[in-house]
Amino acid sequence: MSAGFQVPARFYEVEEVIKRSRFITWVAHVTEGKQARELQQRARELHPEASHHCLAFNAGPPGDTRDIGASDDGEPAGSAGRPMLNVVLGADVGQLAVVVIRYYGGTKLGVGGLVRAYSGGVKLALDTLPTCAFVPMVQGRIRVDYADQPTLEHWLGHFDGKIISQDFEQQVTYSLALPEEQRQRFALQLAQSSQGRLQVEWD
Repeated sequence: MSAGFQVPARFYEVEEVIKRSRFITWVAHVTEGKQARELQQRARELHPEASHHCLAFNAGPPGDTRDIGASDDGEPAGSAGRPMLNVVLGADVGQLAVVVIRYYGGTKLGVGGLVRAYSGGVKLALDTLPTCAFVPMVQGRIRVDYADQPTLEHWLGHFDGKIISQDFEQQVTYSLALPEEQRQRFALQLAQSSQGRLQVEWD
């Protein structure tokens, strides 16, 4: 996967009303289809009274079709998920999932109206979506003594890394992620400042 494209900078929401139906569009950053389906489930949990929770996602770079999906979620076939996905795949943003939550307002829109409403909601969200540059990350694990925690966390922050999880036993086991381009400098600095004690096992 190459760098050089934009991804959603944060969770984002827009809303519009079309013929008394309320359409709420969510956009989130995802790196796999499972995360997109979890977003759809979260929409169902937070908006249980809504009539539909339609999904479209592309978990790869813009226009990439290796990890994509769509769901009409009870709307007429092809009237929601596929039009939403077409907008997603045509965008210059990658690694995104979109859920459109519909509260039915009593007026039927017809298939054409639904296509325009669902695709239009995605376009509206993407037009104003905050984005940031995609940064390829690598993941690894390291086990350290408690006394070495400050050293590890200092250099991890210095090289824009983040802690994914920590497990506290006799030693502390970290799962961490780091920008790929920083991996060698981070490993070298970590080894030098700890006299070789701190070594990361990269995935």
